[in-house]
Amino acid sequence: MLLTISTTVRPATDLGFLLHKHPDRVREFGQSFGTATVFYPEAGEDRCTAALLLEVDPVRLVRSRGKSSPDFSLGQYVNDRPYAASSLLAVTLADVFRTARAGRCVSRQELADRPIPLELCLPALPCRGGADLAHRLFEPLGWQVEASAVPLDEAFPEWGDSRYVRLTLRGEVRLADALNHLYVLLPVLDDAKHYWVADDEVDKLIRAGEGWLAAHPEKPLIARRYLGRRWALARTAFARLAEVGDDVEEALEPPVEEEPLEPPAGEKPVDPPADADADVAAEPIGGDAADHQSMGDDAAAAEDERRVPLNVLRREAVVSILEEIGARTVIDLGCGSGQLVSALLNGPALAKVTGVDVSAHALALAARRLKLDRMPEAKRARLELFQGSLTYTDARFAGYDAAVLMEVIEHVDAPRLPALERVVFGVARPAHVIVTTPNVEHNVRYEFLAPEEGGPAGRRHPDHRFEWTRAEFAEWAAGVGETYGYEVGFRPVGENDPEVGPPTQMAVFTLHGARSA
Repeated sequence: MLLTISTTVRPATDLGFLLHKHPDRVREFGQSFGTATVFYPEAGEDRCTAALLLEVDPVRLVRSRGKSSPDFSLGQYVNDRPYAASSLLAVTLADVFRTARAGRCVSRQELADRPIPLELCLPALPCRGGADLAHRLFEPLGWQVEASAVPLDEAFPEWGDSRYVRLTLRGEVRLADALNHLYVLLPVLDDAKHYWVADDEVDKLIRAGEGWLAAHPEKPLIARRYLGRRWALARTAFARLAEVGDDVEEALEPPVEEEPLEPPAGEKPVDPPADADADVAAEPIGGDAADHQSMGDDAAAAEDERRVPLNVLRREAVVSILEEIGARTVIDLGCGSGQLVSALLNGPALAKVTGVDVSAHALALAARRLKLDRMPEAKRARLELFQGSLTYTDARFAGYDAAVLMEVIEHVDAPRLPALERVVFGVARPAHVIVTTPNVEHNVRYEFLAPEEGGPAGRRHPDHRFEWTRAEFAEWAAGVGETYGYEVGFRPVGENDPEVGPPTQMAVFTLHGARSA
């Protein structure tokens, strides 16, 4: 299988610096399933092309899987792997161009940091979804896409097209991003992986998709296919992808009835092969010595990988406030798929936890997350879930020590906000109300939300009716407090940037006469 990478940036031979592979040398890299070769068919000042050729040994690939491989048919040896781009090529690309994928180039860092004209060519690519899917996946990333179906047999056109396409991508893209696009999307297009999909695949997906996957219109399909349709892993990925905004799991999940939580009756769960090839299943390491030239960079990257997602920090901040005020009964207004409700139930301090949402589907997801049908009776007695609208008076909202509106108000049309305020602060009147909402000033720190020339930064979620600055949020909160008799204090959630503030802003309302937070 073959991948070519071309550029016309002058001098074009700087591509060798970016890839950490010299244009005058032919390099070979041993893989557990074959041999990868990097060479340059052309290397001039005006145009330079690097080629990655992977020669797959089907016998070595089968033997590396061990005796536990589930398929002993001839299909293990006679298949499309020797020539069709797939997860084999993605793993090889990650190994051979590891430093380039990280965007590091000591000699030409300024070039590595900016978009350059690129052309990527894959002569044979399995594409379950046809050429249209290739367009849907790559065009939102800024590529001009040429995808033409490969006929089953050119001598017999009446047989129609195969499931393979010839793919050419052209665009002004940072090289590291281009390589990460391929690393993620090659197995997505093929809809298969040659190795066991383990839990660490979520981390690989989030790292490789940083800066582009969260905003991609096809992110549900990408996550599910990349993770081998393992729904538990896909749910984890959806939550991680939501870290800059809401818990968008409700929107990304398929309908409840389509997603089995357990294997069908009589079917055993599939376990990874006992001696599956560790080199293939793990994040590849190796490549040039240049890959290891900066331990400082590696330490920083490791620190980034350990960074706690914002949606987790939000939940932790809300739980911390509830502990501070000593709340015993809490209602989560707009509970979505139940992440906060689940966290609150896991603590023994709360005598009652209630989740409310206008969406029946969201409540079904919450019930599934909480394993409501298998929940112990003592825990179940502390929980209530029901459907309700926050803009209509509902007697069931009253009688709680604290109410939480976590990433909710920005989904309400501005003319309807006074109705929500009256229902929550005027009628239900809990002793404490905790409200979180995005800080729109912080959006400039997110690459895929950065403003275009002179324009405003994009919103974090397509359903947001508005996103407020810190001053706008403070003005709204002060007005609500004055109208309904609450004192209000503010807390940052996430790193408090000295220029643009925290990513999430939180207001803690305390009813006059109640114990203050």
